[in-house]
Amino acid sequence: MNVSLPPELEQYIAAKVEKGTYQSASEVVRDGLRLLIERDELRQALLDRLNVDIQAGLDEIDRGQTVSSGEAFASVRRLSRERRSA
Repeated sequence: MNVSLPPELEQYIAAKVEKGTYQSASEVVRDGLRLLIERDELRQALLDRLNVDIQAGLDEIDRGQTVSSGEAFASVRRLSRERRSA
């Protein structure tokens, strides 16, 4: 595989190798790709969790388990005061 990089990325990689953080440019790129994969997996996990939470909320609405906005804001204010005083 042949990859072209802009000069600033080439310089960044070269600096990592010069400092001894990595033994080669390939190691820098491999580590960067591993971090990208990790970030993508974390982002997907967060998105999956958000979708589960949204569906749980929609299911509660379908079952009629709702509160008024006034009750919801009062609850948030109460929790906020409790956290500040703790």
